[in-house]
Amino acid sequence: MRIDHYCGIGPDGHWWGRLRLCVDASALRRLGLHPEQPSAVPADPPPPAWWGRW
Repeated sequence: MRIDHYCGIGPDGHWWGRLRLCVDASALRRLGLHPEQPSAVPADPPPPAWWGRW
C-alpha cells in the first residue's frame, strides 16, 4: 500500500491538498475483491426504510 500526498497553492492563493491511495491488486484479490466479483447486494437484514431517502 502506498499513500501519495500532493499539495500546493492554488490560483486563488489558498492551499489545497489531495491524497491518492494505491493498493497492489494481488492484496485486493486476497480479500476477495476482483474483476469477476458479482455486484454487491443488500445484506440481511435489509436496510431500514429511511435509508434510501438520503
